[in-house]
Amino acid sequence: MIKKYDVAGIGNALVDIEFTVTDEFLAANGVEKGQMTLVDEERQTKLMQEINRKTAKMQCGGSAANTVIALSQFGGNAYYCCKVGNDELGRFFVDDLKESGVHHNLHADRLESGITGKCLVMVTDDAERTMNTFLGITQDFSIQDINEYALKDSKYVYIEGYLVTSENGKEAMRYAKKVAEDNASKVALTFSDPAMVKYFSPAFDEVIGASVDLLFANEEEAMLFTKKSNLMEAREELKKAAKHFVITQGKNGAMIYDGETFIDIEPYATKAVDSNGAGDMFAGAFLYGITNGHSYASSGKLASMASSKVVSQFGPRLKWHEAKEILARLIP
Repeated sequence: MIKKYDVAGIGNALVDIEFTVTDEFLAANGVEKGQMTLVDEERQTKLMQEINRKTAKMQCGGSAANTVIALSQFGGNAYYCCKVGNDELGRFFVDDLKESGVHHNLHADRLESGITGKCLVMVTDDAERTMNTFLGITQDFSIQDINEYALKDSKYVYIEGYLVTSENGKEAMRYAKKVAEDNASKVALTFSDPAMVKYFSPAFDEVIGASVDLLFANEEEAMLFTKKSNLMEAREELKKAAKHFVITQGKNGAMIYDGETFIDIEPYATKAVDSNGAGDMFAGAFLYGITNGHSYASSGKLASMASSKVVSQFGPRLKWHEAKEILARLIP
């Protein structure tokens, strides 16, 4: 069956606002380093005032948004279901998706009244990213915000793990999975963040059900979800939840299970300055590869190079010419 889209994603629509900070700043302001923490708008605004810098990198984001934008940059055809408010940041989000070549469910002239979600990304000298997120209107993302026809017409439906924090988000995840399964679309899920697995593991069990076609996790998430103390045991246990999976390992590359064997993906040497979006980039490049006729191994190699490039600069995405250059080097 020929599908219109390579990937249709669902997730929280957030405008990323990124600053560099020190470890001392995080400690002084009671911010848990390396985690995504949900905060109210007042707390987020206070932190931005404490940073006291006008210069910041701003672009549309959220985990699944970063992934479908990456896929689009490599030449894939992507769709994104999300929710933003009728405000300046909401209109900015719509425009940025359009410029990124991603189809979506938003109509700039018919946005709902509400505040668009914002993610304050704080990056320290060791390239670790810490996020304090005010969800705004995206906390109300639900089945009503999903374009069922786009999901039916996609090779993969990509589900963001951050949605698991609310009942309506979790319901949307289950619905998207069922629509995909009923229409010969494959289901990919990302855990998104160790905190999601740590605090919402039973909810992930509920969403995953018997299994998903493809799961993305980092080492910590894989061990937390499987309740195993080492990666070798965790990867065996993950076979029960996913037919195929990717475990990213930071500077050590990645491990891919293609349904039969494990494939080690070598890392590319880089000087990391910002880890924000590395996992999202890996997923986007990998999904581009496997939905456009490339093997798991070559797709993993593409994803490894792309993520190594994105951590060498600030922000969760590549420039268009960088994506094309990477693609030309690795996939003839």
